Amino acid sequence: MRRIYLDNSATTKISEAALKRYVDSSVEYFANPSSLHSLGADAEREIKAVRGRVLSSLGMREGGVIFTASGSEANNLAIFGRAYAKERYKKGAKIITTEGEHASVTEPLERLKSEGFKIAYIPTVGGVIDLERLREELTGDTVLVTMMLVNNETGALYDIAAVARLVHSLSPEALVHVDATQGYMKLPINARTLGADMITLSSHKIHGPKGVGALYVGSDVLKSRGLSPIIHGGGQEMGLRSGTENVPAILAFGTAVEEGVRELAESSKKMNEMRDYLIEKLTRVEALAEISPTLPPSHAPHILNVTLPSIKSETMLHYLSGEGIFVSSGSACSSNAPHVSRALVAYGRSEREADCSIRISLSRETTGEEIDALCDALASGLKRLARIR
Repeated sequence: MRRIYLDNSATTKISEAALKRYVDSSVEYFANPSSLHSLGADAEREIKAVRGRVLSSLGMREGGVIFTASGSEANNLAIFGRAYAKERYKKGAKIITTEGEHASVTEPLERLKSEGFKIAYIPTVGGVIDLERLREELTGDTVLVTMMLVNNETGALYDIAAVARLVHSLSPEALVHVDATQGYMKLPINARTLGADMITLSSHKIHGPKGVGALYVGSDVLKSRGLSPIIHGGGQEMGLRSGTENVPAILAFGTAVEEGVRELAESSKKMNEMRDYLIEKLTRVEALAEISPTLPPSHAPHILNVTLPSIKSETMLHYLSGEGIFVSSGSACSSNAPHVSRALVAYGRSEREADCSIRISLSRETTGEEIDALCDALASGLKRLARIR
């Protein structure tokens, strides 16, 4: 049976080089990096090298890279770590986000809301952040603005630089946190150009192993103690994330970063071409005419969300899976939840449309033949499932 994988926003296949690095370092650098002997120092040195590589990939020479167990943990560290950084924040400080964020942002914020924090949600209709609404919400008690760079379901690329300029001019005490897990190694990212104080990254989204993420933290935040740990213990990771580092995963993450930087321009160009080819086929092939692509004005190269004609996404997903083609009905982190996609509704889709939408996410390995196979399967699926409907 064929296996065409088009769910790369959920996770990517680990590269051969990253896998080799993981296996080799499991043997060579098995020691605890906190140990004082030479084996521990060797492991610590390798982690430090990856830290520098990640910093460099964000266009930075200074700042901290805090390794976590996932992008979700990095988001939690940014949000809770900022909220609890100063005692006075607990008396009703304000945090601003968008209406279509990942659950690893919205759930922590709902928790903070129950503790007395004020949470404001900014509209993103049509895949564009409402900057005027943001301007209205920015007040003197705002301590954090947390927004994703690329929406994980619609592929919308948000103007974070414009957000950061507003935040830093109107609410100087506020930090800007960017969840860049869907944009990292798909688009060039420069922390200074973005104006971001903190940036979340994830290894398994860039052909690295699962079980490791990172939070970039700007030098000013570190110096001012603007972030507090949420996991306490041995004080690893600059005192911001206790627990023995996952050395093999971190080193393999570093290899994936190295590959990603080297291939970024070419892979981004290829994914854009494959996305454009898919859109062309959806609009040109008569059997696919009823499918409605979600097309934000500014977008990442690898994500296309499409709405089916009155066929539930789950139904089409299972049909395609039976044909050896693997896509998604939304965020993998909430695929078992019974609610309609927050991101698609925030974009402007109706709840009915959101319930009939699938996400197709490409990688640098996606081919035109795979896009052809997907379109053929979609056409046959529409015909067969329409009869059942």
